[in-house]
Amino acid sequence: MTMRRILVIDDDAAIRDSLAFLLDVSGFCVATYETANGFLGDVASGPVDCIVSDIRMPGMSGLELIRKLKADRVDYPVILITGHGDVSLAVDAMKTGAVDFIEKPFEDEVLLRAINSALEARPTKPADEAAKLQAEARLANVSSRERDVLQGLLAGKINKVIAHDLGISPRTVEVYRANLMAKTNVRSMSELMRIAISAGL
Repeated sequence: MTMRRILVIDDDAAIRDSLAFLLDVSGFCVATYETANGFLGDVASGPVDCIVSDIRMPGMSGLELIRKLKADRVDYPVILITGHGDVSLAVDAMKTGAVDFIEKPFEDEVLLRAINSALEARPTKPADEAAKLQAEARLANVSSRERDVLQGLLAGKINKVIAHDLGISPRTVEVYRANLMAKTNVRSMSELMRIAISAGL
């Protein structure tokens, strides 16, 4: 069986080495790059099955890399990782086309699960429709007020701004956020954002 080739792009040498070791012992073929530009300059180096890229790097960012690949009609699944996780960044990542968004520090299993999901789920229209229906089902029990808060989060607004817009307290927004995560059975805001985007909110 052909080994799947994973590219790791991160300007932190320790993280590159750590991820390369993890992926190597997990049975993947790995290539690492310090910058997105370094990878793009070496794009003819062989097949690519998945890219794991830091989002904030010198030169081209992870988001800019995804936009560049899309503009060039190159369909590599890209998983973005960041040590500066915030909701608006997660939303931008998913809307730009990242298949996943993982905040550092993360467990090895979280990354491996994301990579395996990306390798199994090459996007097709029926799969997109199935994902939409599944996401809608997970949001079925969300109240209208919780949905309003979710819309604010999708717009990249902070709790205080959402509270002002809805005429409620920031503490109440936090309660609604907790309810959203419980009802959709997610463990992170980026996962909640992915469901909301898949549902077409």
